[in-house]
Amino acid sequence: MLGAGYSGRRFAQALRDRGERVLLTDRHGPRPEEQSDDWLRFDPAAGVFPERKLLAGVTHVLVTIPPDPQGADPVLTTLASTLASLPLQWVGYLSTTGVYGDHGGDWVREDSVLRPRLERSQARLACEQAWRCSGLPVQVFRLPAIYGPGRSPFDNLRNGTARLIHKPGQVFSRVHVDDIVGALLHCLAMPAAERPQTVIVADREPCPSSETLGFAAHLLGCKLPPWQRWQDVGPTMGPMARSFWSENRRASSELLCDSLGYRLRYPSYREGLRASINLI
Repeated sequence: MLGAGYSGRRFAQALRDRGERVLLTDRHGPRPEEQSDDWLRFDPAAGVFPERKLLAGVTHVLVTIPPDPQGADPVLTTLASTLASLPLQWVGYLSTTGVYGDHGGDWVREDSVLRPRLERSQARLACEQAWRCSGLPVQVFRLPAIYGPGRSPFDNLRNGTARLIHKPGQVFSRVHVDDIVGALLHCLAMPAAERPQTVIVADREPCPSSETLGFAAHLLGCKLPPWQRWQDVGPTMGPMARSFWSENRRASSELLCDSLGYRLRYPSYREGLRASINLI
């Protein structure tokens, strides 16, 4: 596991629950509650890399690390020769549906036109292409906004930072972290020749953020914040938040669910948020 963030840790735990040994990397090593010999430090910016001998025998790798500040992939930049020396059967790369850019609210699928406008999405697309050219058995997973326990609208509603913003026609796609895990496991179980090169993992109900916020407030039994118009609040946002709202698309999981046969645990935000509130 190269990069053990929110999704990576969840995936690693699912594998361990199945009796698999999982090596994880992090810039700082394990958290105090996670002390384990299965943690390796990997911090390219500081020149810290896992020793090749510690990776001997690794057959499957999940990469969750984003592009570096120069837009390059830090794993390929530093570990390409090490990975090439391993008996790899599968390399999963977690990318983003941001590589599609703005589609005016239309559906995007794996073969839709890629027209990223944001610099970070352009870097992601470049990293996707670098992995595809690596000669490794790579499968790319494109993800929309990720939510789940500890990462949901409940947090902002409780701390008073939630914003109820109305932008006509704007929708967002999302996916529960456990469906990322489930989709990865589903693809791993497939014969290698049947795995698509690219898979979108998203729930089946894109919608405005006001809809998910309203449902989260209902579950918490709390009031919604005041309604705000996009044209009023947009100019006050920071660059990252504005960029989040600058693109409009619906991400389709038709390939994953209808063709590959994966059954979403949380086909919409309603099931996902209900499950998440029970864990906070």
